This record gives sequence, structure tokens and C-alpha cells, in this order.
Amino acid sequence: MPAVTPNPSTQSDAGKPLTRRTSWAEAAAAADAAKPAKPVPAPTRLPASAQPAGTDTITSTLGATATDAEPTPPDAHTETPAFRRPRPTVADTIADKPMPDFISSPGLFVKEQKPRPVGGVRGAIFKMTGGAWNMGPGQKQRQEEELGRRISRQLQGSYNTAVLSLKGGIGKTSTTVGVGLTLAEYRGDAPCAIDANPDSGDLVERALGEGIYQQSSPRTITDLLRNIESVDSLTALARYMHHAGRLHLIAGEQDPEVSDSLTAEEYLRIRRLIAAYYSVALTDCGTGVTHNAMSGILQSADNLVIAAGYAVSGAKRARSTLHWLASHGYEDLARNAIVVITDKDEVSSRVDKDAIEEHLSGICRELIAVPHDRGVADGDLVTLDVLKPETRRAYKEIAAAIVDGYR
Repeated sequence: MPAVTPNPSTQSDAGKPLTRRTSWAEAAAAADAAKPAKPVPAPTRLPASAQPAGTDTITSTLGATATDAEPTPPDAHTETPAFRRPRPTVADTIADKPMPDFISSPGLFVKEQKPRPVGGVRGAIFKMTGGAWNMGPGQKQRQEEELGRRISRQLQGSYNTAVLSLKGGIGKTSTTVGVGLTLAEYRGDAPCAIDANPDSGDLVERALGEGIYQQSSPRTITDLLRNIESVDSLTALARYMHHAGRLHLIAGEQDPEVSDSLTAEEYLRIRRLIAAYYSVALTDCGTGVTHNAMSGILQSADNLVIAAGYAVSGAKRARSTLHWLASHGYEDLARNAIVVITDKDEVSSRVDKDAIEEHLSGICRELIAVPHDRGVADGDLVTLDVLKPETRRAYKEIAAAIVDGYR
């Protein structure tokens, strides 16, 4: 009997290529080749109860079992079981959350510590409880800290403040020293004070004490001018300066025959040299506004301190100084001037201090009163340690107002 070979193709399939379905993988590959490629998600597993009998447990996202040759209709939907909830990865969780700013928002990670109170009832409670009760600083301490922040403000460039008056002996030099020492205490960069007084100024003596100044090498502004071309570094400049702590000073000429010879151009040469190494300079101008160096001082000044006293004549001179400045091309300096009234002679009770302050406050940017203090009135060494707290507070207010004017 002859062998009969089964014909895999029927009559209707004549002429078509022979397709052998020997495995599920080959059938799937043939189906993929017959239609556009689409991304196929990972297969999901149906619950045992939802699977038809006799089918494999792995199904595709189209809903067809592995043994099905026919695709599932497009409207068929396979529900993801409750126990198979998608779990986000760590990378997805980090990507969905905004990145915290570690610099501008340190409080997100570290609890902000309340400032420690110093002195007063708040300070006593803090000390007795070992820091367990911290009520924070009081109003006075907060004001002091704010003054310190204003004084220590970082500056871009070099600035110069001129301290002047029309009358001597009313606290001009003591104000320069007191404010200079205060600036040196609070600022990160050392300030410089220049004695441009044509009448044998005593700025360095008031800052160091006359005995110490006489024992040191008494180099003056004249010596610096004589050798200014050779000064090309801060080290070279230091040989012509004196130091009261962190306050650096240039002494005025003590010889009366030479002191009045400082010209405006010579002062400007000194100022340009100082500007290369110091961000804050104070210039003690001496008495009057018409001596030789004064035009150079006013030309290079960024703001002014007008020294005055509580005597009626002192208040009038301060007002006359402001009017003179405004009428000689220095209106901005006059408008932004700081008037400092020093109660140096402890005037009698008949003088109406409030009326004098009101008389001057309307023609300047700020008016600050320095109370009577033996550490200022004696005309000797000025040191912050021996001054009254009220006097030190006044010098801090002046220093803060000076730095506020540097724009």
C-alpha cells in the first residue's frame, strides 16, 4: 500500500507560502511581522480564577493567552489585579519631588537657634536656667546688633568722610578718633584717619596718648609727601603711619611754619594713595573751610561730619558751615551731612538743647548728640574702654550713619 503524505495546505490555500506553526514563539514572530510594530509592555499574570481552563498563566497586554492563535479584539480589557499595584521606583520618587535649596533654606534641615540674650532680665533667666529658657534678645540688644551690621557692611571701593567745623574745641578731633576706633572694632577692614589740620593737629596724640606718640618715630604727612613716589605697597606705606589698635593714622605736621603749606593737590595725592589700600578713610580737617587743602578735601569727600556744640554760638556756626557749603557748589554734601553735637563743656541748664537740635536737624541728613563724658572733655587720650555706654552708643550711631552714606 503506498504511503500517503498529508498535505498541510488545503485547496483554498494553493499558491500561498507554507506556514509551519511548530511553536508559540514562531507564531508570535509571524504575527509581529504581519502588522506594524508596537511597543509591547511586559506580560502580566491573571489570577488563577480568571484564567480559562487549559490555558497557560501568562497573557499579553492584548488579553490573548499564549496558546491562542487569534488576537484579542481591541475593545477587550484586562483588569490589573489589586495585589499587582504598580510601585514607583526610587528614581521616580526623587524626580517627582523638587530639589530643596540647601543654601537659602537651611531651616529645612537644621532648626534655627534663637540668639542668646546678653544682660538684663532675659540674660539672667538664660543664665539661671542653663539656656533652657531662651527669651531671645531684648529691644536694646537688637538695636545694638543692627548698628553693628550697618557699620560692618561690605563696601565696593574706597570712601572718604571729612570731619570739619568753623570753631575749634567743640569735639571735632575726639569725634574723629571715637568714630575711627568704632569703625575699626566692627569692620573687617581697617580704617584710616588722616590729620589734615593746618594748625598742628593732635589727632595721633588723642588716639595713642602724647607719651607714646613722642616715643615713636614721629613721621608725619609731610614725610609721606616727600617720599610718596617710592610708596608702592601697604608695607611701604606702614612706615609713615601710626596704629591705635586696628585704626591706622597719618599724623599732621607739627611745625607751624610747615603745617599750613599742605595744598589741595598734595592732599589729593595722599587721598589717591590711601584709596588703593583702605575702603574707609576719615579726614580731620581742622578749623574753618577756607585753608589751602580744604578744596581738595571737599572735592574727594563722599560725606561730611559737621562738629558743633550746645552753645548758641556753636549751633550758629554749624548752620553757617552748611549754608557756606550749599552756596559754594557742595549742596549734596551739605544735604547729606551728619551734624554731631558734643556736650563737651556741659553747658548750663539755661541752654535749651532741644531747641538747638531742632534748629539744626532740618538742614542735614542726621543729627546725633554725644553726651558729656570726661573721657572726651579732658582733651587727652580717647579710648573706647573708658567712655560711658551712652557715648559709645553715640559713636556707633555716627559710624553707622557714615557707612549708610556710602552709596
